[in-house]
Amino acid sequence: MNIGNSENSLIRMFHVYRRYGKYSALFDINFDVQKNEFVFINGPSGAGKTTLLKLLYLGEPASEGQILFDGINLSRLTKNKIPHMRRNFGIIFQEFKLIPSKTVFENVALVPEAAGKSGRQVQKKVSSVLRAVGMEDRQNAFPLTLSGGEQQRVAIARAVAGDPKVILADEPTGSLDAESAGMIMELLKGFHIRGSTVIIATHDTELIRKTGGRVVYLKQGRMQQPSNL
Repeated sequence: MNIGNSENSLIRMFHVYRRYGKYSALFDINFDVQKNEFVFINGPSGAGKTTLLKLLYLGEPASEGQILFDGINLSRLTKNKIPHMRRNFGIIFQEFKLIPSKTVFENVALVPEAAGKSGRQVQKKVSSVLRAVGMEDRQNAFPLTLSGGEQQRVAIARAVAGDPKVILADEPTGSLDAESAGMIMELLKGFHIRGSTVIIATHDTELIRKTGGRVVYLKQGRMQQPSNL
């Protein structure tokens, strides 16, 4: 069990399970994430890493147990409050999930637009985050004209465009070469230094060694002590 200082905890999970029919993807998960912490969720494929992230951003409900976010019990949220709660999370996927028919600017603008920002506010925010990830000069490009590393930088810009409290990244470097992966991790560390809580799911132990941070290890849906880090 990884339970930290409850007074500074942003996320708390108590005896959390996730089942799909007779199959259990997560068993009795207990841990805290502190505000402005950098955490890796590590483990082999099929360990439950992606499922754990989905429970955090309310992509799926827990089958059993309690998840608290900033003191709010996620299991007690009504459906109409879930979209507002999700704005606390910026999500980065391995496969980028950019809209091919929209430009870089338009992809990133979707987040502040959904939050009801004015056109001027959207312009300012999108320009700011694209500058932060080094993609301001490609704002009129379409995703399929970009390299994998560039697409992931745009995905990071989109994730932080709503000023989330937590950045969740699911294998963000899994499809990238070593140089691009290193750049992505430097960007994520930069946003962490600026105050974001960062949670990264990855099977890549070498990436963890190079980056540093607390490790939560999963194997077959259960938390274990990491043996190879």
